[in-house]
Amino acid sequence: MQNSDLVIWESIRNGKVDSLRILHERYYFQLCHFTNSYLQNLTVSEELVSDCFLKLWTQRERIFIQKSVKAYLYFMVKNQLIDYSRKKKQDLIQLTEALPDFPDEEVMDKQDSYAALYRAVKRLPEQRRKILELAAFDGLKYHEIASQLNISVNTVKTQMGRAYQFLKEELGTRNLLLYFLFKRFR
Repeated sequence: MQNSDLVIWESIRNGKVDSLRILHERYYFQLCHFTNSYLQNLTVSEELVSDCFLKLWTQRERIFIQKSVKAYLYFMVKNQLIDYSRKKKQDLIQLTEALPDFPDEEVMDKQDSYAALYRAVKRLPEQRRKILELAAFDGLKYHEIASQLNISVNTVKTQMGRAYQFLKEELGTRNLLLYFLFKRFR
């Protein structure tokens, strides 16, 4: 992915906003997840990541990326976290110690996996996604979901089965572990 990212980066440097959209779609969710793992505030995390992409665009002529666009984005997000902490007068030392100097490939790959899962869940039909989220994220049982949404337990079972099948097909073997983590909530 690094080579294609560098091609996209050169296109961005040449003023192609569509290339910025491609880069944004590729890395936005994983950067948000990375940022939110430190802030525990998704709204602020999304704002900080969006600011990074805005800076990338506005300062594109002064930024030189030679090896990894992905690593550079993580570096930008780390700096955004530090700046945010300074502004909020949070315990900067604690945050700085918690942040890695430079995210390694394993951390970035983990964020890739979460981003793929997040995108796949977002593509589910609304009711199916809601049912899956209530089961997986809120830990509700099927009968509790049925009661809360005013639908039958069989509808919940059917929708969960279809959601898992969709995730299995979307995530493939690369992210199969995440699929099984979701499946434990069945």
